[in-house]
Amino acid sequence: MEKKIGARSKLREHFLNNLGRVMDSAELRDVAGGITEWARRVRELRTEEGYQIQTHNDRSDLKPGQYLLENPTPQPAFERAISKETRAFVLDRNGFTCQMCGAVAGEPHPYDVSRKTRLHLGHIVDKSQGGTDDASNLRALCSVCNEGASNLTLERPSAQKLLIQVRRARGADQLELLKWLIQKFPIQARDLLDREEP
Repeated sequence: MEKKIGARSKLREHFLNNLGRVMDSAELRDVAGGITEWARRVRELRTEEGYQIQTHNDRSDLKPGQYLLENPTPQPAFERAISKETRAFVLDRNGFTCQMCGAVAGEPHPYDVSRKTRLHLGHIVDKSQGGTDDASNLRALCSVCNEGASNLTLERPSAQKLLIQVRRARGADQLELLKWLIQKFPIQARDLLDREEP
């Protein structure tokens, strides 16, 4: 009997077989077998397995909906260890309702009526930013908001607020930010350096 391969495994294999090639949402959805939660599987490859899959949030030369894996070696991933008790407590505390869009578990989703609302737990302060799995740092989110579709409506920090935070950071953290910015904006960084040269 042939073993069925899950969407996450198919996506992992596809990324590893296409290192350095930009892929779009439609291609990855097809690879995952057309499932609606293909983006969640990609996110799991990043957060749970540590693959450095890049998007437009990481690099300016990528458009929204484009993905790129250049390094086949996963980085240490964050452990996701939320207990059943904590999960039940947070869902109950949040009234089994998405804390971003108000969708209720089990009902048709207000932004995608083709599927029923499924709730997940989301971190208020992400694990990568030092957030914990404590109930006070968790909230109920529907799959649509958890996949990022509604996160675009969140207030974004201004340049002034960002600069204040960068100035307060340790030198080593500022250098890490600089490396990330150069990687995200390679053309702009090169242009700035060219302008600085006499």
